[in-house]
Amino acid sequence: MTMISKKQRPIQQTRSPIDNTVYVERELASLDDIHVTLQKAVAAQTHWRKLALKERAAICHKMVDFFIANETEIADELCWMMGRPIQYAGGEVAGLAERARYMIDAADDALANIKLPDKTGFQRYIKREALGTAFVIAPWNYPYLTSINAVMPAIIAGNSVILKHSAQTPLCAEQLYKAFEKAGLPDGVFQYLHLSHANTETVIKDSRIDYVAFTGSVAGGEMVENASCGRFIGVGLELGGKDPAYVRGDAELDHAVATCIDGAFFNSGQSCCGIERIYVDSCVFDEFVRKSVDLVKAYKLGRPDDRNTTLGPMVKTSAADFVRSQVHDAISQGAIAHINADDFAMNEVGSPYLAPQLLTNVNHQMRVMTEESFGPVIGIMKVDSDEQAIALMNDSEFGLTASVFTEDIETAIAIGEQLETGTFFVNRCDYLDPELAWTGVKNSGRGCTLSKLGYESLTRPKSFHIKL
Repeated sequence: MTMISKKQRPIQQTRSPIDNTVYVERELASLDDIHVTLQKAVAAQTHWRKLALKERAAICHKMVDFFIANETEIADELCWMMGRPIQYAGGEVAGLAERARYMIDAADDALANIKLPDKTGFQRYIKREALGTAFVIAPWNYPYLTSINAVMPAIIAGNSVILKHSAQTPLCAEQLYKAFEKAGLPDGVFQYLHLSHANTETVIKDSRIDYVAFTGSVAGGEMVENASCGRFIGVGLELGGKDPAYVRGDAELDHAVATCIDGAFFNSGQSCCGIERIYVDSCVFDEFVRKSVDLVKAYKLGRPDDRNTTLGPMVKTSAADFVRSQVHDAISQGAIAHINADDFAMNEVGSPYLAPQLLTNVNHQMRVMTEESFGPVIGIMKVDSDEQAIALMNDSEFGLTASVFTEDIETAIAIGEQLETGTFFVNRCDYLDPELAWTGVKNSGRGCTLSKLGYESLTRPKSFHIKL
C-alpha cells in the first residue's frame, strides 16, 4: 500500500455561506487511516457489546449532558457552517437531546429477549444481537439530528460506529466525538473520518462494515446501494422528499397558514421533510394565499449571525441558483409570483442569499411542483375535493411525510390511509417524534430509524431452542 504523507494529503475546505470564506479545513483520511479506524472499531466492539446495557446507557446519557453543556459553541458553528440563523441554531442541541435520551431509554424494551409460550421440555427465546460496526453517513442540513438517529441506537445496541459527516459540517462529527470521549466511551466505539467520495465507497465495501445508514440525495442512496451490493449487509436510506400539505375547507385557517409556512421556509426550506407543495380547498384558497403572503413578507433575510435574521442563506450559491431556475421556469409557464424579491435587501443573484417565494397558478407540469426544491419556495394549488387532493399528493416520486389540516379528524385519518407516505400528520408538519418510526416510501428511501422499531435494523435476531 502506498503511504500518503501528511503534506500530500488532500484538504477538504468548508466555505461558509455567510461570506464564502473558508471556515474550516480538514485533511481527508488516507487508506491507511481507514484501515486503522476499522481495526479499532472491530476490536472495541467485541468488548463493548459485552458491557451491560445499563452501563452502556449511563455512558450515553453522560454524552448527552456534555453535548448540551457546549450548546453555545455548537450553535455558532452551525450558523457559520451551514447558515442556520443563530436565533434558531441552538434548537438542534435540544432536538438531539430529545431523540438521544428517548432511544437510550427505549432500549430496555426494544432489546429485551422475546420469551415464547411454555412448551414442555423446552426453553425457547429470541434475543437481539449487535451487528458489529455501523457506518453512518450524515448530511449538512440537520447535521446533529440526522446523525444521532442512527449513531445513538447503534452504540446503545452494542455496535461500534464510524461517522462520515458532510464536507459542509465536519465539526459536527468532532463535537459528537468530544462529547462521547468526555463521557468515558471506550476508545474505538465511536470514531469519525473525513472522507473523499471514492474512499466513502471504499469503506462501504470493506468487510469490516456490517451496516450502513445514509441520509442524503437519491443519487447518494444509489451509490450506497451499488457499493454495498453483494455484501448482504443492511442498508438504511433516508433520501429526498417533496412533502405535500392539504388544507381542507374546515381547517382552522390561521393555524394552517402559520404551520405550513413555517414548515416550508424554516431552515431556508432545506429540510427533507419540509412542506414543498400545498393543496388548498377552493372555498378558502384566496384567504389562505393572502394570509400566507403576509406571513412570508414578514421574514427577514440576512446574515445568520445577526440575531434579527429569520431567513438565512442557502448552503451554497449553486443550491440557490437551482431554486431560482425552478421559479423562473414556473413563471415562464404561467405561475404567479406573489413575493417581490427586491423587497428583501440581501437577495442577490449569484449568491446563496435568496428571497422566499410563493407561487400560485402552478401545476404538476412545472418542476417546482415535482422536483425536490430544498429551498425557500412553495407552490400552492387550488383543489375541489378530497379525492383530487389525494391524487395530487400521491403524484410524486417521493413519500416521506404528508399533512392534512382539518377539524374532521376521522376524515383526515381516512385520507391518511390512502396516502403513499412514511409519516402522516394531522394539523402539524415537519416534526420527528422520536417515539414514532421515521421511514419513507418510493424514492424517499427505505428502512427505519427512531422508535423502538429503529433498533431492528441495527441488531439481528438470534433464536435459542433448548431441550431440557
